[in-house]
Amino acid sequence: MLERYLPIFVILAILAEILGTVGGFGSSVYFVPIANFFLDFQSVLGITALFHLASNVSKIAIFKKGFDKKIVLTLGIPAVIFVSVGAWLSKFLDSTILTYLLGAFLIILSLAFLIFKSLVVNPNTKNAMIGGSLSGLSAGILGTGGAIRGITLAAFKMDKNKFIATSAVIDLGVDLSRSVIYYFNGYMHKEHLYLVPILLVVSILGTWIGKKILDKITQEQFRNFVLFLILGIGVASIVSEMW
Repeated sequence: MLERYLPIFVILAILAEILGTVGGFGSSVYFVPIANFFLDFQSVLGITALFHLASNVSKIAIFKKGFDKKIVLTLGIPAVIFVSVGAWLSKFLDSTILTYLLGAFLIILSLAFLIFKSLVVNPNTKNAMIGGSLSGLSAGILGTGGAIRGITLAAFKMDKNKFIATSAVIDLGVDLSRSVIYYFNGYMHKEHLYLVPILLVVSILGTWIGKKILDKITQEQFRNFVLFLILGIGVASIVSEMW
């Protein structure tokens, strides 16, 4: 089925990469539901991890204005640990129930930040570690944890370029960890490896287009865009499971 609809798949993957770049939390939140129309869920997890590796390298190369080393450590280390746990648990847990819970969590949290403008999550080590742990666990089980990481990073009110570079560095570690476990889980199949070079080109092109869009919006517009995207992801997660 995928070979038959490959051009459509590639176009949707580029759109996912553009939105993931502009939103600052990666393309997997869009790519996973897209790929799920063409592949079985375990294959989706495997190919998403490989796609995201290329995507994050592209972002680190294109967004060269530095990243926050402290947040990379306090958020990234728990994310890497818990993505390994989540990737192992993915063999045993019901992803449908978890997707509903994740969708509800994202809807409630994004609406809270959009409605109550003065609402603040203290940008401290404790909150960074909690956000990293939850995003890593979600990434391992569901294939995507960028929205939770985006909510956490939004609390730190970072410059948009630093936001994306920091998120990409953390995500690179997350994807390396889960790729190894997904491989041993048998989620990566030889018949799908031809997609890797295609998705490498997609990641570079989508990241470059996303960067051009970001250069034209303000910091406040960027933060609101992130929150609206997270709201949309939460709604789409629930609707897609119901449908």
